[in-house]
Amino acid sequence: MPTTRFCETFGVRHPIVQGGMQWVGRAELVSAVAEAGALGFLTALTQPTPEALVKEIARCREMTDRPFGVNLTILPSITPPPYDEYRRAIIESGVGIVETAGSDPEEHLPEFRAHGVKVLHKCTSVRHAVKAERIGVDAVSIDGFECAGHPGEDDIPGLVLIPATTRRLSVPVIASGGFTDGRGLVAALALGADGISMGTRFLCTEEAPVHRRVKERIVAHTELDTELIFRPLRNTARVASNSVSREVVGVLADGGDFTDVRELVAGRRGRKVFEDGDLDAGIWSVGMAQGLIDDIPTVHEVVQRVVTQAETLITEHLLPACRRE
Repeated sequence: MPTTRFCETFGVRHPIVQGGMQWVGRAELVSAVAEAGALGFLTALTQPTPEALVKEIARCREMTDRPFGVNLTILPSITPPPYDEYRRAIIESGVGIVETAGSDPEEHLPEFRAHGVKVLHKCTSVRHAVKAERIGVDAVSIDGFECAGHPGEDDIPGLVLIPATTRRLSVPVIASGGFTDGRGLVAALALGADGISMGTRFLCTEEAPVHRRVKERIVAHTELDTELIFRPLRNTARVASNSVSREVVGVLADGGDFTDVRELVAGRRGRKVFEDGDLDAGIWSVGMAQGLIDDIPTVHEVVQRVVTQAETLITEHLLPACRRE
């Protein structure tokens, strides 16, 4: 597999990222991704306190001596988490890579830079990616409309969003949203990206710390089995289609507001899905990529498949075709 600028910047073997996933980005999964030669991210806010994050970082280090990072998602809130304390926990634990997401990470960058921490910022639009480069991030992850979680409000799919971004940026760009295999990696590279980020594919692996019924549902579902909730509130999120998410869509479509669905979308209910396997306990994020997933392999198998398929496509199909020209 060709080494890209992303691999060189972040010190990993393969241009493959497992981005932060709430309740999922724990040491079991992240260490397996690191051992496979890709870049995994613990999710800071999965841990209830900065002290708990320090312990989770240490636990991950017991499982791997390869590079991994921490995701810090910054969201507007009436009672926000202590982001400064989480940032210090990351730095004091000696983590050298951070994935930021959500709101503008600018206030956190000076301290990260002062301690040599490289920052990958997740965006959903070209304008936000351009700003992220301007304020000094080391790389950008660009989420197409196909992605799980928050795809932004522009509804631009990856086939357009990735090249629209890469032609404007000079820092490495990671393509995210809809990627599961080597075909996607080759396509992303052809569109100018330096690698891919996979969420749903890594969620559906043996090491992902979620109930097996969740993984089996991903295998059974197709690309049609997601819902876009919060559309009327302009805070769109793509989640699995179940009785709860369909109810949320219906309530808001009928003129309801957030207070009418607050209990339905409570984080503790989504956590119950992952921990207990009650697939209708709450909402849970999954992308359209589930339509391309038909098994529950190990993380190592996923990474090797992606790399091997990409290498085969490049060497046995694309290069010979170019020579024929």
